[in-house]
Amino acid sequence: MLLVLILLTLLLPIGAGAEEIIGGHEVKPHSHPYMAFVKSVDIEGNRRYCGGFLVQDDFVLTAAHCRNRSMTVTLGAHNIKAKEETQQIIPVAKAIPHPDYNDTDLSNDIMLLKLESKAKRTKAVRPLKLPRPNAQVRPGDVCRVAGWGIRSFDDTKGSARLQEAELIIQKDEECKKYFHIYFKKMEICAGDPKKIQATSKGDSGGPLVCKNKAYGVVSSGSNKTISSGVFIKVVYFLPWIRRNMKRL
Repeated sequence: MLLVLILLTLLLPIGAGAEEIIGGHEVKPHSHPYMAFVKSVDIEGNRRYCGGFLVQDDFVLTAAHCRNRSMTVTLGAHNIKAKEETQQIIPVAKAIPHPDYNDTDLSNDIMLLKLESKAKRTKAVRPLKLPRPNAQVRPGDVCRVAGWGIRSFDDTKGSARLQEAELIIQKDEECKKYFHIYFKKMEICAGDPKKIQATSKGDSGGPLVCKNKAYGVVSSGSNKTISSGVFIKVVYFLPWIRRNMKRL
């Protein structure tokens, strides 16, 4: 299977239905111990899924548009449809979306999930480091994204096993060509304009990992033919993230 590097879909929040990596490849089991599978129920009783990642033993970072009812987080999973001994399923005690989140333009699309109990650190469960305050990624840098989302645009169920794809950081000028609304101070654009590769349903909230740290949060994408996606810039929100984790 070609290593498809896009990550989103249809200028909609990728987690609205439950996105996944399109054109990616299965990762080595438990090689991404920070990954979180976020399950919830919407107002009509339908199950919804998103990605996320552990940033502290009792906090998971994800996208604000993933906020819903009865949220639970599964850590230590590779196959989310199997009962693996490594899995830790922890209810969400409190969802903390950014106060300025806008569900129309998806600005400030970031959210912390305070877990009811601390995760137990194992080889399969471990937090992902956040970048330093002034750290940056530059156009041409290669990063990775992972998720349990759909593997093709015709897929409807998503992947049981964790998938991953590589993405190339794009220039802000290029991103503005693909997206009508793009906030360069708080967002990162990544993909490969020459290929059809992406994240899709189920991947929202997952991390954009560069230099072994979380530089982005999967937020939204363009369409089925443009290989580029938008990620919330973690560095921009570091003060808000640290302030809220310290407060609770």
